[in-house]
Amino acid sequence: MIGKRRAYEELLVVEARGRNRAAMEALVRHRGPRLLVHATRLLGDRDLAQDAVQEAWVEILRSLPSLRNSAAFPAWATQIVTRRCARIIKGLQKGRALAAELTPLTETEQPAPDDEAARVRWAIDQLPPEQAATIALFYLEDMRLAEVAIALDIPEGTVKSRLSKARGAMRHLLEGENDECENDKRTG
Repeated sequence: MIGKRRAYEELLVVEARGRNRAAMEALVRHRGPRLLVHATRLLGDRDLAQDAVQEAWVEILRSLPSLRNSAAFPAWATQIVTRRCARIIKGLQKGRALAAELTPLTETEQPAPDDEAARVRWAIDQLPPEQAATIALFYLEDMRLAEVAIALDIPEGTVKSRLSKARGAMRHLLEGENDECENDKRTG
């Protein structure tokens, strides 16, 4: 399934590079939702993420003829979105720091213990944005280490470190959740 999806995307990239408008639109429909999820993970705000991705698509489509390897498109496009998000974050850092001081911390609701996929998504959502983005690209988007490094514009060693930290944090979150469920069963 993933191989067919990548092959289809590579074909769209080749066609879009030739300024085929239908291929460009299909490419945006095909890759756009994943880029939006990535930007939302980084920014923590869907509206800001939509703005970042929309601006990134302008750059992606304008620069597409310079992309030599169609197979590199997912990492390359994700890197452009990552850079857009970084610019937005830099612009908002002062406001976020002030808001964090003024906003009380609230815990997010944990999913039901029997919904494994929801529990994993919940755990990813609890990670710091850079770890969440790294683990999601590696596992959910099925990118290789080198592709994740390109997409996030960081060294491969940093990808490995973030993956290690994210796995540890997720293990702690998910096992801690299991411990609570076991305690509830014993006391209930």
